[in-house]
Amino acid sequence: MGTSTIKLSSTKVANCIKVISDPTRLLMMKLVEKKEYCVCQFVDMFGMSQPAASQHLRKLREAGLVKENRRGQWRFYSMNESSPEASIVKGILSQIDEKDDQYRQLLEREAPVDCQ
Repeated sequence: MGTSTIKLSSTKVANCIKVISDPTRLLMMKLVEKKEYCVCQFVDMFGMSQPAASQHLRKLREAGLVKENRRGQWRFYSMNESSPEASIVKGILSQIDEKDDQYRQLLEREAPVDCQ
């Protein structure tokens, strides 16, 4: 059974949409859809403090939308493909143009992981 056949309650759908309605979290999801990122990369890419980046990622993790992988003191995040909400999130992310200015700027600021 594919994730597209799973039906969710209106509350679960609303909570999912609420979490990713924040522009920063939406773009974080767009990034982790393709590959894993470290908190330190998000700090640089979004130009925010480490606590601010961690707070956004905590909300995504608590909603079950991202997976956290700890390596030493650092945490790496990727999309939780097995989340019941994954198909909703992917549907929304597919509506974001790959040429979106904010998305492109983030990709241009991406640096290799050097926090290990």
